Amino acid sequence: MANALTSVGTRHRLGTALFLAAAVISFLLSVGLWFTGFRAEGLFVGLWVPSILAAGAFWMTAVRQP
Repeated sequence: MANALTSVGTRHRLGTALFLAAAVISFLLSVGLWFTGFRAEGLFVGLWVPSILAAGAFWMTAVRQP
């Protein structure tokens, strides 16, 4: 039983870290595109950040143990 709880906790932390990493990478890519002259592309990629964070919040609520 303790092993199953540890596995769920590890999966939860890993999922959270992956969503945060994806949001940070998207943000950095957006800034990079913006300052290298690809402003429209930078704005497009920048719009991914709130979507990724919202998906992460949904995932966190979906896998939460009752």
